Amino acid sequence: MKKFIRNIIVRLSNSVSSKPDKKLVFESLTQLYKQICDGKKDKGLVMTCDYETTSIIILSDQHKGSKDGADDFMLAEASYLAALRYYNEKGFTLVNLGDCEELWESKPSVVVEKNREALLEEARFLQQDRYYRIVGNHDLEWNYQVPRDQYLKPIFGKRLKVYEGLILKMKYKEADETIFLAHGHQGDLRSDGNAFSKWFVAAIWTPVQRMFDVKLDTLSDNFDLVDEHNVIMYEWSQQYKKTLLISGHTHKPVFASMDHIDMLTKQLLKATAQNDEAKTNALQAALEKRKAEYAGKHYVKTMLSPSYFNTGCCCFSDGDITGIEITGGFIRLVKWEQEGKNVNRIVLEEAPLDYLFDQL
Repeated sequence: MKKFIRNIIVRLSNSVSSKPDKKLVFESLTQLYKQICDGKKDKGLVMTCDYETTSIIILSDQHKGSKDGADDFMLAEASYLAALRYYNEKGFTLVNLGDCEELWESKPSVVVEKNREALLEEARFLQQDRYYRIVGNHDLEWNYQVPRDQYLKPIFGKRLKVYEGLILKMKYKEADETIFLAHGHQGDLRSDGNAFSKWFVAAIWTPVQRMFDVKLDTLSDNFDLVDEHNVIMYEWSQQYKKTLLISGHTHKPVFASMDHIDMLTKQLLKATAQNDEAKTNALQAALEKRKAEYAGKHYVKTMLSPSYFNTGCCCFSDGDITGIEITGGFIRLVKWEQEGKNVNRIVLEEAPLDYLFDQL
């Protein structure tokens, strides 16, 4: 009987969110963007920043779980803790860009109990007014006050707010440049419909999924949909001049509108043509390391304008995490990599913000 009901849940869920719908994504992202711009602070904040002096780290998709066999975060926890301690010491503002916890598979009480150390490290940023938390589809329950008050506020305190997006305004050449941050699940009917459907997913649907042990993460498990979704997000960003979009959700890093695996491939071709054996070997090793995450990828579309970025995730199967840094006038795609007992910060890509602003 349980298996029968489980199959019904899977079929119903897939029927409303089997692939990203460009029209729905555009409508939902645009609505959120305008709501934040119009000052609806329950949706998100507009923050003014100096692009040359601000320091922000954007991390997403930790999917903190219950420390069981299905917990994707467990192997990456050491990298995540090392990164948080580094960024806190350096005075960065931390933006958690959604899917911070895995509430589709695990109960909030269990997740909070099992991940107390990581949550306390995040809370240290909030204690210094350097913390912003964005809701995703896997932690949609935090969009509501009752579960927030019950599970998160004992750790973070009464100052904790959870938003749907964030807008950074940066003055450049007498004009405002905009960086819009959202998790990226917008337009997914399973978790981003009207107010009632959002409540239904958080209060009814998600507990039912947990009860019947249903893991529904079509997008991050399907590499064709991942690429297609990133292209749709890029195309949305092209509607707005002087605007960069940073999202998570797909678990696949994108820097300046080019996904990291394509960047590595092009660099490998160049190194091979130049007979640079050392660089060729290093790039081949990097590609091989990501083979599990990107196996099956074949949907490729060149995105010419550098208007879209994706953080990647904090739950790669080898324990690595990726994120987007904005600091000292630069934007960087960074990786925190485990090597034995050490965790190392590696800059994968970087660009001056003023260069990107000029390109827009």
